[in-house]
Amino acid sequence: MIKIITILGARPQFIKAAIVSKALSSYPNIKEIIVHTGQHFDHNMSEIFFTEMDIPIPLYNLDIHSLSHGAMTGRMIENIEGILMKEMPDFVMIYGDTNSTIAGALAAKKLHIKVIHVEAGVRSFNIKMPEEINRILTDRISDILFSPTDIAVKNLKNEGFNNIDCQIIKNGDVMQDAAYFYANLSHEKSTIIRDQNATNYILATLHRAENTDNPKRMNEIIGALNDIHKDKKIILPLHPRTRNILTKMNLKVDVDVIDPVGYFDMLELIKNADLIVTDSGGLQKEAFFFKKHCVTLRDETEWVELLDNGFNILGGNSKKVIKENIKKMMEKKSDFNINLYGNGIASEKIAEYLNNISL
Repeated sequence: MIKIITILGARPQFIKAAIVSKALSSYPNIKEIIVHTGQHFDHNMSEIFFTEMDIPIPLYNLDIHSLSHGAMTGRMIENIEGILMKEMPDFVMIYGDTNSTIAGALAAKKLHIKVIHVEAGVRSFNIKMPEEINRILTDRISDILFSPTDIAVKNLKNEGFNNIDCQIIKNGDVMQDAAYFYANLSHEKSTIIRDQNATNYILATLHRAENTDNPKRMNEIIGALNDIHKDKKIILPLHPRTRNILTKMNLKVDVDVIDPVGYFDMLELIKNADLIVTDSGGLQKEAFFFKKHCVTLRDETEWVELLDNGFNILGGNSKKVIKENIKKMMEKKSDFNINLYGNGIASEKIAEYLNNISL
């Protein structure tokens, strides 16, 4: 029996884990225990994902949130360490690039428990991003690195991982697996399009600290969105933290702001949108999965293959440039029939590999 503890804490991890846990459950030889750090604690950011996506209920919920990066990560390490000492798994599996990710990896490695990193090798090359620090350090202490793309594998090799005692496996992107699988259910279970009377609209999201913690950038972004909304409806599901920041900055938002939504609602909003405007990493890919162009409100992206193939564009840091790029991508035509992320079998490759591993 292979015992795996999966550490989760944020929305993108719930989505990835949902489809990987489903694949793992096909193998009787694998036992998975889920730990929820509590990093995303709002119902629409957390609990709803477990219920609507049929993710196994976490055996442990640490309820750690609303702290500084250092305090949050430190408290997570302390609590995760206690769980690992009690459960003594063969592996700890972590996803992506959050504080929950690096905390799980550090706690496991210091107890000599092997670490599996799903979405390894992804780089923005902006070391000022907390996510970039988390992913680089997590990769360096991981034993099995499941990488989503050729570029991610190349990044690891460029950093000397061929000389490190680890396994690098290009398996594809598990988010594409989840998007394809749950898209068949979202149309039946979500009423968001009807509830919002959503037609002919742009879907926008805004939550990255590099934007929200920078008053000048926020002024430019909100100004651009407000101007675009005069002629083209914008729907903006807004994280509570971002909503509070906008209030403190006294920034007037004229677009259609709604509360954070569950995964099924988000899938329907993506599928029916004319364009995606976001600073999210995951949403850039989800736009591509459903053949939508994207404007990324950042100065760089981890998913450079989307830029290289013209499906995505960096938005810029001025209202004028952001508006120009939104209008440009609204008019763009592209052929989305290209295999960038594995075509929906990434989670199966993970489960098969782990089932056949020798302890």
